[in-house]
Amino acid sequence: MVKVTRQHTGDPDDAANQGCGQGEMDVSVLLEPFRLKHLTLRNRIISTSHAPNFVEAGHPRERYRLYHEEKAKGGVALTMIGGSTNIAPDSPSVFGQLYAGDDSIVPWFRELTDGVHRHGAAVMCQITHMGRRTAWDDGHWLPVLAPSGVRERAHRAFPKVMELQDMDRIVHDFAAAARRCKAGGFDGIELLSHSHLLGQFLSPLTNRREDDYGGPLANRMRLTLQVIDAVRTEVGPDFVLSMRITGDELTGDGLSTRDCIAAARLIEETGQVDLLNILAGAPYDDLGLAEWVRPMGLPSAPHIEVAGRIREAVNLPILHAGGIADIATAQHAIAEGHVDLVGMTRAQMADPYLVAKLSRGEEVRIRPCVGLGYCVDRVNQGKPAVCGHNAATGREQTLPHVLSASERPRKVVVVGGGPGGLEVARVCAHRGHDVVLFEASDRLGGQLVLAARGTTRRQVQGVVDWLISEVNTLGVDLRLNTYAEAGEVISEMPDLVIIATGGWPAPPTFPGAALAVSSWDVLSGEARVSGEILLFDEVGDHPAAVTADFLSRAGSSVEIATPDRTLLHDLGPTTSAVALRDLSANGVKFTCLQEIAELTGKGGRIEVHLRHTLTGEITARHVDHVVVEHGLTPMDGLYHELKPFSKNFGQINHTALIRGEIAFPDTNPEGKFDLARVGDAIASRNMHAAILDALRICVPV
Repeated sequence: MVKVTRQHTGDPDDAANQGCGQGEMDVSVLLEPFRLKHLTLRNRIISTSHAPNFVEAGHPRERYRLYHEEKAKGGVALTMIGGSTNIAPDSPSVFGQLYAGDDSIVPWFRELTDGVHRHGAAVMCQITHMGRRTAWDDGHWLPVLAPSGVRERAHRAFPKVMELQDMDRIVHDFAAAARRCKAGGFDGIELLSHSHLLGQFLSPLTNRREDDYGGPLANRMRLTLQVIDAVRTEVGPDFVLSMRITGDELTGDGLSTRDCIAAARLIEETGQVDLLNILAGAPYDDLGLAEWVRPMGLPSAPHIEVAGRIREAVNLPILHAGGIADIATAQHAIAEGHVDLVGMTRAQMADPYLVAKLSRGEEVRIRPCVGLGYCVDRVNQGKPAVCGHNAATGREQTLPHVLSASERPRKVVVVGGGPGGLEVARVCAHRGHDVVLFEASDRLGGQLVLAARGTTRRQVQGVVDWLISEVNTLGVDLRLNTYAEAGEVISEMPDLVIIATGGWPAPPTFPGAALAVSSWDVLSGEARVSGEILLFDEVGDHPAAVTADFLSRAGSSVEIATPDRTLLHDLGPTTSAVALRDLSANGVKFTCLQEIAELTGKGGRIEVHLRHTLTGEITARHVDHVVVEHGLTPMDGLYHELKPFSKNFGQINHTALIRGEIAFPDTNPEGKFDLARVGDAIASRNMHAAILDALRICVPV
């Protein structure tokens, strides 16, 4: 029996509230093999289909393959690739999906499946037609399709109402794509119904037809059953066929639990499907997407019992993924009989070696998924997915997840104990270097300590907790309450010095700026503000939202003003939707396209002159306090003091850095050590940038 200590991620709504006790727990159920048709899966933990936007010309080439191979190396039982792999030209890939609509993908499939199989995992591919859940003004500019002309808010297209000939064509396209997947060496495929075309036929929210494909449930299921039959005919009996279906749309006019159970039974009755993957919700707008692919600020894994109700109703194996981020929740889902297999997809983006560590009894060393939402939001912004605090994910071509010992142990001095500095210390200690970390304050974590002050984003503390645990385990010499100066650093006789001192709030330049305080002042407790508050957000990222959350929950009346045309401009759909929902519930008001022209004191209050960024019109507000989020200016004094003593004058060879090679040019013959900065000590960015800086600078050392 494998027993581990439950990992705390900082979320009060995690699996502990679902009946999983503290202390030791038996996780052997997660490590049991499972028979799926002809496959023997080596455990119960799955990576479900998703689209990380690593495609090249619609193909899963090296980056895509290595990303999935890493999970196979880490012990996952089954990795499902190709989230929303499209089967037809009128289902364009608007967020970096694969395209299985022609034979050019088959050789790339074969390379990927061979790679995953080499490491002992099974591999499947999801295929779909997205129906209305895509865009008409991309790809080949074809009209999007749907059972009825109902627009989706999230993807915004007005769809063409499908004709019978469209249905015949799409049934054929599903079968052809399935054939290509089988030729590509997959162990099976998954048909995606939930919220995509097949699910749009099933849901009364989107199907208003009056022909044989509308009305009663049996009619609304007709296209799905035709696709199942055509696909099974194409791939034969000895190929796993899964379906990702809805367990409950959780909305008044949508599919109910009863509807979904009836649909699951109709699928089972075909005798053609081997596995059901159950989701819940209706992701047809930003908040619906957030409730499906959950960021922090929402209770974790709330739909396990929805999957359990389907499991009670049918005899097919049940897989469920939906915010299962920690081992305790996964164990609960299996042990209580709700599901047979658990999808821990984002958890394995945070740590692809989750299963291997669990098998070794090292749960405490699993890098936790805390629900940063950076992975999902970037994809929905058209960018490749990255994990907010595992910079190697998606960069397996140049950055390792498993760190080996250096051939030349060195003395490393790190100045600054925020996420960038902690990652430097972790990586260098893993590599066998002698590491000293100076931190001026009495605690580690840097800006993440402030970021955790709000309620919606408090789980970010889990990143700090894990990094601190790792550097302690690895024996880093931590010196808190130490404001390191150049002489003190040099006296350590270092071979490498990394400056991770972060930044200070950038001072605003508008007239009367001295009357304002920064978001840092508020979150750190340096400034006590209350009453009516104008929060001016120049950045459009999380800090302003966290500050507004903190102030509004303390009883202040808060208005956020921004010069941007949208609120929280730089955030993606899931994290912004949850933040704005909570702020709205707290009474926060929002104003866009406004910048501060001037602040003046008036009668013990502040008169704020706001300028419309497009028209120049000036309006006034009278408030008790003005709080400004204006980004950071690097705290780089120590770096500049140390530059003349360094071998590289503090410079980095960008070409070498990008390639994963040692990036320090040897340009100063009198230098004594290599020197670099990471994170906000270079320029105001975010946590992922700081951690990426740290990893790619230090891995080759």
